[in-house]
Amino acid sequence: MLLKNIFGLASLVAAATAATVQYDFSIDYVTANPDGAMEKKMVGVNGAWPPPPIYVNKGDRLIVNLTNNLGDQPTSLHFHGIYQNGTTAMDGPVGVTQCAIPPGSNFIYNFTVNQVGTYWYHSHYSAQYPNGLRAPLIVYDDDEPFKDLYDIDTHLVVSEYYHDDAFYLLKYEFLNIKNPTGAEPIPDANLLNETTDYKWNVKPNTTYKLRIINIGGFVSQYIWFEGHNMTVVEVDGIYVEPYVTDRIYITVAQRYTVLITTKNETSTNYAFVGAFNIDMLDTLPDDLVTNSTGWMVYDDDAEFPEPLLLDEWEFLDDFDLVPVEKIAPYDPDYTITVTVDMINLGNGVNYAFFNNITYVQPTVPSLYTVMSSGNDSADVTIYGSNTNTFVLQHNEVVEIVVNNADTGTHPFHLHGHFFQIVERSPASDDDLLIYDASNPGTINEYPVRRDTAYLRPQGYMVLRFIANNPGVWFFHCHIEWHLEQGLALTLVEAPALIQANQVVPDDHYAACKAGGYDYEGNAAGNTANLFDLTGEPVQPKDLPTGFTAKGIVALVFSCVSAFLGMFFIGYYGSTELKYTEKELATALGESDEIESTEFN
Repeated sequence: MLLKNIFGLASLVAAATAATVQYDFSIDYVTANPDGAMEKKMVGVNGAWPPPPIYVNKGDRLIVNLTNNLGDQPTSLHFHGIYQNGTTAMDGPVGVTQCAIPPGSNFIYNFTVNQVGTYWYHSHYSAQYPNGLRAPLIVYDDDEPFKDLYDIDTHLVVSEYYHDDAFYLLKYEFLNIKNPTGAEPIPDANLLNETTDYKWNVKPNTTYKLRIINIGGFVSQYIWFEGHNMTVVEVDGIYVEPYVTDRIYITVAQRYTVLITTKNETSTNYAFVGAFNIDMLDTLPDDLVTNSTGWMVYDDDAEFPEPLLLDEWEFLDDFDLVPVEKIAPYDPDYTITVTVDMINLGNGVNYAFFNNITYVQPTVPSLYTVMSSGNDSADVTIYGSNTNTFVLQHNEVVEIVVNNADTGTHPFHLHGHFFQIVERSPASDDDLLIYDASNPGTINEYPVRRDTAYLRPQGYMVLRFIANNPGVWFFHCHIEWHLEQGLALTLVEAPALIQANQVVPDDHYAACKAGGYDYEGNAAGNTANLFDLTGEPVQPKDLPTGFTAKGIVALVFSCVSAFLGMFFIGYYGSTELKYTEKELATALGESDEIESTEFN
């Protein structure tokens, strides 16, 4: 009974033998109007926006031949959730595994996809991907355990849209002294499949495999389909035992694959909703529509009803999911414990920290430091003071404990691996909850595995993975604003094996040369003495003792008030007044015996 869409059919035909799948991407600007309210210059591919999805089968070699035709800014691509086994140079984050690709340069991503499931690709250069360079990446599996349970395979992306350019918001609204509390820019629209009022034409009595991907840069969303349940069967490329729910919570960068069975009758259309988690928004503008409504369309001529109002927000907790391939909790060999915090530095700007270090991109990408450092590659010093680097031993079990001293939710993504979510505390409105290994909380018999997990406000989570993929991997908050604030660390995994078994292609180094970027030496670009970090990029100095975010706000507004006061004094002092002294005295209720005299 299996009826797949064209891409599913293509996957069945090609599954018997691995193929080479090539996409030629010209990265360029495209004018678009996703919400119908503001036309904007977006970053597109081959003259179109949204960019095209990428479709491959397990075992295929994927080649993306990229040319940067933006003209005024660099770019890069990250294939989110693809582990890049043996090809860490293809991972994409600028400053970690490559230089930025300058305008006019060509860059080839070439790797084999030996995994299955739902992924996506996006720019990993600064704040570029919220400007539109983002799209699904689907890896088909001829041996998937649920292939007989559905008829049609399709996807739904959820995201947010800003009317202003993301780089403008980053520089002038967010990482700016006038925003000392670190309030994130508020999106202007909530999008379903990169538009509003999305209509999904469905067939009756049909089971759809719907891959839901949050490709936004900030806000988590609640998703539900009125009159229909969802059966979760995959998260972040990991098959899970079927779990029936009527609502999911999906952070940026996460993926849920669900099965939805349509009704027999076709007289009614049903609303489905993507709803912002408004607790993540510092302000709620009066004109902000936090919910985006789409419709499951059974009949084009039938009414398109408004969604029902919800009086509660219960949703699936992914911690309760059980993988089809059951693996007991790993026993850790090496533990990395970090605390998340948001602090203002000496320039008045609010930054994000792991253990009081905010990530600052090094002069030389960390992978290129590995490749040019010989026997010193296992020394964390050479990777810089502000890259938060940890060197991992091959095949050890690594535990990352993340304590959250911040009052916000943070979705953390690990490049190069999946991890087990071994523990996750509830949120705390009062005291900070700190992980205590001697007094653990709930640990599932077979923990869920994925590559992106959310940390609750003032809570903690414990993640574990096996360091079986030599490479340089980023671990960071996937809220784009927080990554730009520095909420990231670097894992250099088995550096000697990287040197022995992997290469950086010549065209990757050519992009560095074309952009004038250093590509050898330590974090400062020093090749003569790898332990001399003179000139390395570092975080701003600390605030003077006693300054707080509230104090900075008060100082800023006091300064603004003072400048406005001086402006008006100067302005009115230099303006010719046309009132007599008597008129002024009368207006002030004073003596009317003053003689009439013009003020000049």
